[in-house]
Amino acid sequence: MASIANSTKLTIGSFKTVPRMISPFVTRFGVGGFCTPNLAIANLTVRKSFASCAFPPAECEDADYAFEMMSSTLRCGNGVTSEIGFDVQNLGSKNALIVTDKNVTKTRAFKEVAASFARLRLSFAVFDEVKCEPSQQSIQKAIDFARAKNYDCFVAVGGGSVIDTAKVAALYASNCESDFLDFVQKPIGKGMIPKHPMLPLIAIPTTAGTGSETTGAAIIDIPEKQCKAGIRLRCIKPFLAIIDPLNVKSMPRNVAVYSGFDVLCHALESYTAKPYKMRSPRPLRPDARPLYQGSNPVSDVWVREALRVIEKYFRRSIFDPEDEEARTQMLMASSFAGMGFGNAGVHLCHGLSYPISSQGKSYFDPDYSKDHALIPHGLSVVCTAPADFLFTTVADPKRHLEASQLLGSALPSTASTDLIANTLADQLRAFMSDFGCPNGLAKMGFDRRDTDSLANAALNSFRSNPISPRETNFDSIASIYEQSLKVY
Repeated sequence: MASIANSTKLTIGSFKTVPRMISPFVTRFGVGGFCTPNLAIANLTVRKSFASCAFPPAECEDADYAFEMMSSTLRCGNGVTSEIGFDVQNLGSKNALIVTDKNVTKTRAFKEVAASFARLRLSFAVFDEVKCEPSQQSIQKAIDFARAKNYDCFVAVGGGSVIDTAKVAALYASNCESDFLDFVQKPIGKGMIPKHPMLPLIAIPTTAGTGSETTGAAIIDIPEKQCKAGIRLRCIKPFLAIIDPLNVKSMPRNVAVYSGFDVLCHALESYTAKPYKMRSPRPLRPDARPLYQGSNPVSDVWVREALRVIEKYFRRSIFDPEDEEARTQMLMASSFAGMGFGNAGVHLCHGLSYPISSQGKSYFDPDYSKDHALIPHGLSVVCTAPADFLFTTVADPKRHLEASQLLGSALPSTASTDLIANTLADQLRAFMSDFGCPNGLAKMGFDRRDTDSLANAALNSFRSNPISPRETNFDSIASIYEQSLKVY
């Protein structure tokens, strides 16, 4: 693994690297990294590609010709959580904030973090009021808490909801003059670029699923809009992710199942996303290149490996919770997929999931919450996946064939588009059936009368993230929702 001091970012066009400069902000905290000087560059990790205009035209008119690859530093191994105190100390932190939830405060992961801080006599506070599937209201509470004191470092201990909340709190704590919707993507928010870099964030995942520890995205439920919206900025990637298999041994069964489905869909969506050379319009400046750029050769390496791991270990990790090898491998697959989709992006499964989890008000899962209705993120993502890939396969049969083969099918290279689509959909249905997942949206409280409302809300996701391999519209999205009322 690369050390923090050697963490780099690459901009690729015709596979040539570009110049890099050390950022004064990064070195001030004792963390090596490369970026442009912080002259009004709010996005810490946006780098200018000085050779941008030297590359040949892209494959379609006005499309991009380059992609940028960046990731958090990963530190992996049993027990590495205990090293967190040294990382915070090396940042020169005088007042750290640990972001978590009340359930995680009872776990080994949180106790190891607190003990590591105590051994080095580091000053810290704890915000433990993160909500599962965070909303504008719950995240605003975290922002207010973070702004109240002069915290100089953030540590997220928990699943994707915790890590996303910490990202947003750390960003807004360093941009105190900004309103909540300033950095939320259009059309829900204003899509502004921050004036100041996010404060340093270290992420310690306790679920094997979201990959949030490696990405520059945070997802927020906006109840008044009946949908979810995202903040997608390179500057909110944690600079360090601590991947400790001991932290996921105690995951409840359904948390492991739905987290695993999140990994699966991250990998499939990244691999089948519109290729970066087909994404348009081409940015006028390199710092305008979006975080989600489309499938690319580097992201492909990570997500192919994630799919191989899922094929071998996903079922094992669920059917035998004591299978340490399987749980460890699924945690690694989560980060692998995060490295891939964090730069390539996701499309239909995730875009259609946000209205489901936002509008679902009658489904209860005891492994998540006993006192209020909640559709877990991974469940909302996978429930449309069979219909999603039936729809997208025609746009790129070869990619979908390869994805199916990585998941264990014996499809020949001569397979028809219909056979590829149906085989991949059946593989997804088999996972859902084997794990006893709710059989479609109807089992989560939806019916045909809800498909229009879901489709209207989903359209906003695609306006801000147009990398689906096949164009969508209201009718096609509504049809996918209707097909997903019953899955298997």
